[in-house]
Amino acid sequence: MESRPEDYLPEALRDEPSVRREPLLTLPGALTAYIVLLAVVHLQVLLPPDLEKWTIVVFGFIPKRYDSSLLAAGFPGGEGAKVWTFVTYSVLHANLSHIGFNVLWLLPFGSALARRFGAIRFFAFMAVTAAAGALAHLVTHEHALEPMIGASASVSGAMAAAIRFAFVRGSFLSFNRGDADAAARVPAQPLWRALRDRRVISFLAIWFGVNLVFGLGSIAIGTEGVSVAWQAHIGGFLAGLLLFFLFDPVPRTVPARQDQI
Repeated sequence: MESRPEDYLPEALRDEPSVRREPLLTLPGALTAYIVLLAVVHLQVLLPPDLEKWTIVVFGFIPKRYDSSLLAAGFPGGEGAKVWTFVTYSVLHANLSHIGFNVLWLLPFGSALARRFGAIRFFAFMAVTAAAGALAHLVTHEHALEPMIGASASVSGAMAAAIRFAFVRGSFLSFNRGDADAAARVPAQPLWRALRDRRVISFLAIWFGVNLVFGLGSIAIGTEGVSVAWQAHIGGFLAGLLLFFLFDPVPRTVPARQDQI
């Protein structure tokens, strides 16, 4: 007998006649709030040029800031910027195409994740994956002066987390249900099982291939134009894939195993 998304809901909810069924294309509140946040922050481009540059320096992620040199000590923001820029860089964008590209990828993957996690977990997850992307950028761009900005590390993390349950029957990539909430709450595959799924492996191969070859997404602003911080994407993606279990509120239906993440 074919299983249905509602079969994965807790029994008390499964039999509740008032359970709300929501179309797949309706955005959850947490994702809507996140997109609005990106749009509001992007209004900084309307500031006078000097003030806009100051905003990017104070809230963008700059590897040079973590040097012990006197030059690093002179960055605006002081010691506090060494902490908050691990996250704040991710809500800044260079232009409308930059922010639009990130939002476009968030619509399917971020929507499912926001439904599954709820608002608090979703925003915490986006912050953690942003920090992981910044750390990857710091390790691979030591002493770099160019500020890195963009939500691409968090978007990559959301994509990675979503594939832990996206290919399970009844999930949002099945396209056979109109109940978005139920489709977002199917039990996730353990990591060891997901990495044996050919569909997941194919997705990983395509994603890493696109990022390594084209480096689409997050942008670093420098004196010589724009460059792509693809290492930050990979950092965010790996964090989303590996740390998904810390945020996932949906119980597993498979027996626990020692190697299960």
